[in-house]
Amino acid sequence: MKTFLDMTPARLQELVGRFPRLRIAVIGDFFLDKYLDIDPSLAEVSLETGKTVHQVVGIRHSPGAAGTVVCNLAALGTGTLDAIGVTGDDGESYELRKDLAALHCGTEHLYCDVRRRTLVYLKPRDKGDLSLAGEHNRYDTKNRGFTPDDLQQRIVQSLDALLPHLDAVIALDQVEEKDCGVITTAMAAVLADRAERCPKVVFWADSRRRIRQFRKMIIKPNQFEAAGVENPAPDAKLDLAELEASVERLRAMTGAPVCATRGGEGMLVSDPEMTLVPGVRVEGPLDPTGAGDSATAGAVLALAAGAMLPEAALIGNLVASITVQQLATTGTARPEELAPRLALWATQRGLGT
Repeated sequence: MKTFLDMTPARLQELVGRFPRLRIAVIGDFFLDKYLDIDPSLAEVSLETGKTVHQVVGIRHSPGAAGTVVCNLAALGTGTLDAIGVTGDDGESYELRKDLAALHCGTEHLYCDVRRRTLVYLKPRDKGDLSLAGEHNRYDTKNRGFTPDDLQQRIVQSLDALLPHLDAVIALDQVEEKDCGVITTAMAAVLADRAERCPKVVFWADSRRRIRQFRKMIIKPNQFEAAGVENPAPDAKLDLAELEASVERLRAMTGAPVCATRGGEGMLVSDPEMTLVPGVRVEGPLDPTGAGDSATAGAVLALAAGAMLPEAALIGNLVASITVQQLATTGTARPEELAPRLALWATQRGLGT
């Protein structure tokens, strides 16, 4: 195993300079991240139940899950963005589409279907407390019935219509209930077929529960998913040799490169050879929400811009190190923030830039 330490500011700028020329489609489960800001000092007691009545003083929302990837792609300066998926016919769909439009992301292929609900992560939190402790219990809205076959076919038709114009496709499988989201078993097979047919397009997949269903496209499991460890403890650690062996097995099974994330320690990538790509050490309170999605955005943009996989992984690490420092929101990174973060990474590695 080698360690990647070879990224100059000039090379970073070369790759980032190509981002505005790229067209990327994100296919998968688009959630609405909706925050209810609560003022604890205004709490009342219900006369009917005796329970606390929390007072909402602010409401904000942004695209989540597949939408988080879009947020990061947009912030990094992607030229053209397309969303492929489905929402319900409801108010949350309106809010989600409005937010995507503000990011200049096309929603022509984000279908509105009365049989489905718009996916929502509803997050009540105490106003003024930006830490994770300030977040109350979350309320999720998901679809727990199978995705209709005709809707899946429409999504496939959209993918095929866009493919000739794309530099990359990112598949985001967020819904944990099997075959109840956009990336069904059948859709994973379609993606594998299209990835094999279109070798010039970067195909990248991430999944909350089923990373092993993908074939012929780059996958991004975290280290525990790669090793098949379910529900690891918050302080769990995985031996690097065990992770390397797991990545080798995944590479053989999927027939495509593997990028295994290691939190703040960076990534282990399989191609062109097994390579450890160190992360950036950052201090202070951190919020890891959406860090993996931000790493995906940075890495895929870099690959579509011509980077080798270790270079792309490093750019993903740089992006994630910026977003985790943004509290009580799903963070993003801007192109101009990457060079200073590369300088910090180089200093931590004892390198000159």
